[in-house]
Amino acid sequence: MANHGRLQTIIMLSALALGVVVGELLFRSQGALEADSGWMFAGNLLLLRPLQMILIPMVVVAVIHGIASIGDPKQLGKLGLLVAGFYLGCMLCAATLGTLLVESIRPGDGLSAEVSAQLLANGDAAYQSDASRLATLQANQTTGILGAFKGIAQQLLPKSPLGEAAAGNTIGVIVFSILIGLGLASGGERTQRAREVVEGLFHAMLRVIGWILWMMPIGLFCFLVGIVGRVGLESVAGPVGAYMLTVLLGLTIHGFLILPLLTCMFARTNGWVFMWSVRRALFTGFATSSSNATLPVTVRECTGAGGCSSRATNFVIPLGATLNLDGTALYEAVAALFLFQLCGVDLTTSDLIIAVLTATLAAIGAAGIPSAGLVTLVIVITAVNASLHGRGVAEIPVSAIGIIIGVDRLLDMARTTVNVWGDCVGAKIVTHIERK
Repeated sequence: MANHGRLQTIIMLSALALGVVVGELLFRSQGALEADSGWMFAGNLLLLRPLQMILIPMVVVAVIHGIASIGDPKQLGKLGLLVAGFYLGCMLCAATLGTLLVESIRPGDGLSAEVSAQLLANGDAAYQSDASRLATLQANQTTGILGAFKGIAQQLLPKSPLGEAAAGNTIGVIVFSILIGLGLASGGERTQRAREVVEGLFHAMLRVIGWILWMMPIGLFCFLVGIVGRVGLESVAGPVGAYMLTVLLGLTIHGFLILPLLTCMFARTNGWVFMWSVRRALFTGFATSSSNATLPVTVRECTGAGGCSSRATNFVIPLGATLNLDGTALYEAVAALFLFQLCGVDLTTSDLIIAVLTATLAAIGAAGIPSAGLVTLVIVITAVNASLHGRGVAEIPVSAIGIIIGVDRLLDMARTTVNVWGDCVGAKIVTHIERK
């Protein structure tokens, strides 16, 4: 098993490097690839679709299995409060780190008025170019943070769990599965056989996920060729390149320093060794840019090589994929403040605090799907604009988001990796506390 894991890691790293090289060669020889190129289609077919196929069944079985194993509803309540507190604290920490970095590095400063105006004009054109995304961004601008949480509240009590499952909304499915798990746990001997069936299904799905993992390097290669071939590595230049480096620096500090230290402190285990043990989940998050699509692999790796208990993992990971998005919170803080710097707007301490809090709350409301953070970024900009309007300071146009749309998918892959890693850390810490 260990040999298989090492072999998969070598193959995935090779696919990663080869995908970047081939994508850049295609970009230079053929020009920018289309968003729906054959490379993206192949990556979607070989990686995303198999994981999406098993996602909802895995969520249902994993959560029911985990809750039925916990047994006592009182323990579930304590566990829920612990997990919620950990998630919120980590996201606040990530958003604060992003704010400190972007205010220290200031990637949006030092541009002439002509260059800034040209960037805004290009950004507005990119913002207007995608009709479907434009409608979603404008909806978030009018809905705001309150509207986002109203949507979450409605998902918590779905009219039809099957309808939520068909739409791919995991929150309602998780709530329904928790109730079924509690019913099985309180049924005693009468529900014993049902619990055994759920446990058998859970282990069967872990095997299926293992088979899917062997296709992942091919899908990762195709995705990277399509993405790099569309934007090119030359996009990492100028103020946008400095912005990208700021985001990546923040994600690196949070992922390679803060989260491993939290693992050492609260789980009493080496955080960097644990990171290596769940590396296949992190690779999958990087390849798919989706916490939800990665969820089946995250559960498998945490309960397997990661050494986390099934009870902790099956409860913590599904919740984390929906509600714990450290990388997204950090990204939204950096992206919003970068755009304000680019437009020459000086923000006060209160504006920065609003950006941190709104980035954290917007990240909770972001769906675990590709580029969801870009959509909820509108909420952060709108909140800071409201603060500026109250002081009579000129606001920035929401269309400024178009400046960073072109490179968003590359950053999305990195921030999703940190999102998934934060979920793994939560499962490890809860496992340690549960054993005590």
